[in-house]
Amino acid sequence: MNRLSSLRDTFASYGIDGALIGSDSNRRYLSGFVGSAGWLVISNERVSLAVDFRYVEQARQQAPDLEVLYIKGDISNWLAGLVAGMGIVKLGVESDHLSLTTYHSVCRTAQSANDSFQVIPVRGMVEKLRAVKDAEELTDIKKACAIADRSLEKIVPTITAGLTEKQLAWQIESCIRQEGSETLPFEIIVASGLNSALPHARPTDRAIEEGEPITIDFGARHNGYCCDITRTYVVGKMDDQFNRVYNTVLGAQTTAIALIKDGMSAGTADKLVRDIIDRAGYGECFGHGLGHGIGLDAHEWPRLGPSADDILLEKMVFTVEPGIYLPGWGGVRIEDTVTIYGGKVLALTTAGKKSRLNGGLIA
Repeated sequence: MNRLSSLRDTFASYGIDGALIGSDSNRRYLSGFVGSAGWLVISNERVSLAVDFRYVEQARQQAPDLEVLYIKGDISNWLAGLVAGMGIVKLGVESDHLSLTTYHSVCRTAQSANDSFQVIPVRGMVEKLRAVKDAEELTDIKKACAIADRSLEKIVPTITAGLTEKQLAWQIESCIRQEGSETLPFEIIVASGLNSALPHARPTDRAIEEGEPITIDFGARHNGYCCDITRTYVVGKMDDQFNRVYNTVLGAQTTAIALIKDGMSAGTADKLVRDIIDRAGYGECFGHGLGHGIGLDAHEWPRLGPSADDILLEKMVFTVEPGIYLPGWGGVRIEDTVTIYGGKVLALTTAGKKSRLNGGLIA
């Protein structure tokens, strides 16, 4: 498999000769197995997919080219013999995903069988490979984006004053599933009025009122792959404050989508937007990064923020989501899932960005 070969090509840079992969998304990416438990043990020559009784047949069906090992009990019962048989001496483990308890168990078990054995924590080993999508992954993400766009088109006419945040969130979730989404990538955000000043607000029983911001942030999933989109609306007449904030955020996002290009650092991309918001006088009100990678997980590599040094490359998929949040008033965020195609940014979510709702209609 090309993905396994690509992973093995990184072993020397991490000082390892094998890897233990236990995170759901990384395991799925490398093997095709979508079960919720199991381990991949990968050497330069072999790969074993270790699963318990619940997943043996599923693993054989979804990963027919891999050696499937039926395991029983704790990792201490089988890991030492397996790594010894595969000739692994320096085992890389996922430091971002392995619990401290499991890490200590791996160390004790393996070293008890071989004094020279080393367990080496590594970070982002598979995630960096996942950041650049292949054609099949891009197709799945585009289909997730199409589901989100269709859902938003159907939901917008239902947004009226008096509807509660929870009611609107449920309508959105129901619509997304009816449009064909698998399980949602993350909990839907519907935040109105003062609540919209909270970037990760949860829907409440608060009723939407006219003239206030309503931020809606949600995603869809197709064949495991996610998208992420945010729009901010107002029911009825907008005030000058909303116009200023909204136009600043929209201008910043439009600029980023126009100017981000292949080879640019994620920190430079973030600065494009942050400078615009700073000049408008809202610099202290944009406290999160410009965006994040997205794929099998809702948040993955690359990270786009002030100190980010990741390089944005062709076929990476990430979000562009500037926001301004004013305590005591509310907030505005506009977000799209994008990719780099032909050296430039291509927006994959394309729902309209007119913000005024008049009787449930875009005005």
